Amino acid sequence: MGPQGHVAFFMASLGHGGIGKIWTNLMAELVREGVRVDLLLGRMDSPYLDRVDPLVRVFHVKGSHALLSVPRLAWYLRQHHPQCLVTERIRVNVAALRARALACVKTRVYAGVHTNMSREIDNLRPEKRNKHASWFHHYYPRNDGFVAVSRGVADDLLKLLDVPRDRVKVVHNPVITPDIFKKAEAEPDHPWFKNPSLPIVLGVGRLEPQKDFPTLLHAFKIVSEKRPCRLVILGEGNQRASLEDLARRLHIDSHVSMPGHVDNPYAYMKRAALFVLSSRWEGFGNALVEAMAVGTPVVATDCPNGPREITQEGTAAPLVPVGNPQALASAMMNVMENPPDQDVLQRTVSCYTVEKMAPRYLEALGLSGK
Repeated sequence: MGPQGHVAFFMASLGHGGIGKIWTNLMAELVREGVRVDLLLGRMDSPYLDRVDPLVRVFHVKGSHALLSVPRLAWYLRQHHPQCLVTERIRVNVAALRARALACVKTRVYAGVHTNMSREIDNLRPEKRNKHASWFHHYYPRNDGFVAVSRGVADDLLKLLDVPRDRVKVVHNPVITPDIFKKAEAEPDHPWFKNPSLPIVLGVGRLEPQKDFPTLLHAFKIVSEKRPCRLVILGEGNQRASLEDLARRLHIDSHVSMPGHVDNPYAYMKRAALFVLSSRWEGFGNALVEAMAVGTPVVATDCPNGPREITQEGTAAPLVPVGNPQALASAMMNVMENPPDQDVLQRTVSCYTVEKMAPRYLEALGLSGK
């Protein structure tokens, strides 16, 4: 008999970014492994809701406030008694720990750690930073365990918290599914890809400071002055207006396109000449794995954390210093002139499949073989 158990995932929302895809991939595979899975959401506003496996029970707890969501969550725990409750975000984890205490149940609570927590907390607004730092140090040690998406994230967490190392498990994101390769064969809904007279550089991610697209725009200007090409950035966020203004000031706006969020980024990745991850920090680097999985040449910043692990210490793809447009531009030109073997890229990330990661996730939750 395969693994069995009852796992609940509690999050504010599935969101619009890469993490929503990861959660839906993981939950679907856990269901296939024979695990009973519940999904508790504070908001029902994500396009990924339609992708949730029909065997996953979805509960709308109508909020993820660290205090106001506690009664509803405690009611769920008393009624359904999951063996494990997995959370994301500091606020959500605080609510889960408070709800468990109120419900007086034996459910084990785990914090999913999907980013470099030092950078995440440091980049919050001062008033929010102080509150979240206090919650983090007061409540996080009460978790039964932690599931970190990379070794770097785990190491950072252990520097911040005085918890035993064996309570922190590393399980890389289950990024690769068979669906990626099917979708990669589709035609991108963008005129530049229909008749690519110039090579296209691709960036993917939220238009937020973490992704550091200003550095990518500056690097692209350097590259485009020496080699004609185009830049497409997929994603949406608060920096759209400032990024568009920067592209105009750099006089590259006619060769830069930001079409927003797209349902199928894999088709764009498959046909891009180069994928660039320019982030200041990451937890893992899902889009980097996806691009390599479809065989697209990549360049990434050596940011904390993820790219160094994914590229096997930079042997499979070049890593450059964070926030350095000149170094990024140089690496971009080198890769475009001397693209790597597709097979090498694909083999490098072949371990990040949902089929391989789901059993490791169960093991991290203490449910392997049960």
